[in-house]
Amino acid sequence: MAAFNVLLTPGDGIGPEVLEESLKVLGRIEKRFHHEFHFEGETIGGASIDKHGVALRPEVISKAKSAAAVLFGAVGGPKWDDPKATVRPEDAILGMRKQLGLFANLRPVKIHPEMIGESTLKPDVLDGVDMVVIRELTGGLYFGRPQKRWENARGRQGVDTLRYSEKEVERVCHVAFRLARQRRKKVTSVDKANVLRTGQLWREVAKEVGQQYPDVELEHILVDACAMYLIRRPASFDVIVTENMFGDILTEAAMLAGSMGMMPSASLGKRNKNGTGSGLYEPIHGSAPDITGQKKANPLAMILSAAMMLRLSMGLEAEAAAIEQAVDAVIKDGYRTPDIAGKGTQVVDTAKMGTLVAERL
Repeated sequence: MAAFNVLLTPGDGIGPEVLEESLKVLGRIEKRFHHEFHFEGETIGGASIDKHGVALRPEVISKAKSAAAVLFGAVGGPKWDDPKATVRPEDAILGMRKQLGLFANLRPVKIHPEMIGESTLKPDVLDGVDMVVIRELTGGLYFGRPQKRWENARGRQGVDTLRYSEKEVERVCHVAFRLARQRRKKVTSVDKANVLRTGQLWREVAKEVGQQYPDVELEHILVDACAMYLIRRPASFDVIVTENMFGDILTEAAMLAGSMGMMPSASLGKRNKNGTGSGLYEPIHGSAPDITGQKKANPLAMILSAAMMLRLSMGLEAEAAAIEQAVDAVIKDGYRTPDIAGKGTQVVDTAKMGTLVAERL
């Protein structure tokens, strides 16, 4: 029997709804595999702004650092959507990544055969799609300085700074190559080396790291070309690694699967010798305020994020695979939440979908 401490940060919108369903599934994992998960909840994002005046309190960071992992719901919503606000819900996720040193975001994109008709792309284009997009999380435009706005005689001005160091690029590339060794042994490094100095640095370092993995194929693609190829030939990708802003945009490739409600993610920092380590796990769909409280939210991305937590932070491969197989079984049996419903499927609500996955375990 193993015991693990997990920090729960449900956040805003549908975050609490989908997180609740992942706990239902983890409860079954406890019983089936004889583990103990000790959960502690904390308020973040807009809910924390309303209660504490800030999106992320120091005590939440402290608890996150001492936990084996963080299960993160979603943050944001129209209530806090003021571009002039000095405190924003998104400060929670950005601050968590920075304070925990989570520099690599992994977003798997895999097409379920039973759902191939729900995508806007042709089935033959989607056949065989199974990739992971790795996004560098703590550098680039989102964190570079100077970063400010001002006004002068020429009008309103703004500046953001795109900066990367060799070590920042190197460490995320190692994550990509190590993962590719466990998959189909191909890494696609995405940059803008024809225009940006940081892109040139990125490509140079990616090549140097690639030389340490002679068994892994490395290709370089400009970001605009990559966006096109994700639509034209998505099955050609195995592991994609790229910088912060490019990764933020390209991970919308999740829509290849028909809905962002199916896509989990993991944000990772330094790893132990056995390959595990603390991390933050969240669905990529956001807070979805338009369906909050309507029991329409798809909990599968959150449930699959919990599976990634078991594998990457706790080293529980069999347990993670069991959850993934349970999700596959529910999809194969024709159950769907409204976002992924199609002809001949049975539409269920958020809680029922979570129950179905738990029952398969």
